[in-house]
Amino acid sequence: MGAMATPYSVAARDLLRNTLLDAARDLLGSRSWADVTMAEVARAAGVSRQTLYNEFGSRDEFAIALVMREGDRFLTDVEAAILERIEDPPAALEAAFELFLTTAAEDPLVRAIALGDEADSLLPLVTTQGQPVVERAVERLTETIATGWPQAARADAELLAEHLVRLGISYAALPHGSAHETAVATARLLTPFVERALGG
Repeated sequence: MGAMATPYSVAARDLLRNTLLDAARDLLGSRSWADVTMAEVARAAGVSRQTLYNEFGSRDEFAIALVMREGDRFLTDVEAAILERIEDPPAALEAAFELFLTTAAEDPLVRAIALGDEADSLLPLVTTQGQPVVERAVERLTETIATGWPQAARADAELLAEHLVRLGISYAALPHGSAHETAVATARLLTPFVERALGG
């Protein structure tokens, strides 16, 4: 039996939300979040400002949805990098971390977060108010680690995931050296823990 088709109302809502979020992401390519108005986002998406507010409720809720969606996109790529090298833990860690940092350095939303120092910025959504973003990322990464390395204890998978997420956010916001250098150093630091967790 094939998969059930997505109901039209759900597909239409997903399209609307993604169109609005894409519009905001594009606007952030040339300015800070504080300089982007909801009216501009709506206009760029081809809908009314009221439609935007009906969908997201407030500017803050819209910002959270934007950061969460982009975080999910990053995680999908990071998870693939880990699983492609699952037989070589040091290489998996290094590749995942380098991919994350390289992509982050080129991403307009990440730049907007890292450079935001205004009261109305996206930075708190991944720092002081970032618990939902961090928790979601840790949960997803924990599942990837548990799937790829089932011999590891769940607590070890969670610990590794949390440190990867928090280190990734920290280095993306305040880079130190190249993405490759940081990835090599991070893998060197974490590999002994992973090898112990895997029983090797």
